[in-house]
Amino acid sequence: MDILQGNQHANPEDFYISLKEKLEGHHDFPEDYLFKFIIPTDQAKLTEIYRVFDGIKFTLGNRESKNGKYTACNINAFVLDADQVVRIYKEVAKIEGVILL
Repeated sequence: MDILQGNQHANPEDFYISLKEKLEGHHDFPEDYLFKFIIPTDQAKLTEIYRVFDGIKFTLGNRESKNGKYTACNINAFVLDADQVVRIYKEVAKIEGVILL
């Protein structure tokens, strides 16, 4: 799992605890939340990510890098609370090669 945004936590669980605190402090759930990922360009990887969002109302936008090696995946999903955001990030983090932003 790679996490790019200000990762000062050596332990992933510490990261998720900190993320939940920040989400609760800055968001008014339920609301739309923008998830951002970078993945190697691979339709199977995109499908794995989409499966994490099964049963959740979402819109998406994908953009390939100039050389086509990577794809930026933006998913705007309606989430109920910070716990749901953290659960989604944890599930996506299990997918090999995904970078969480």
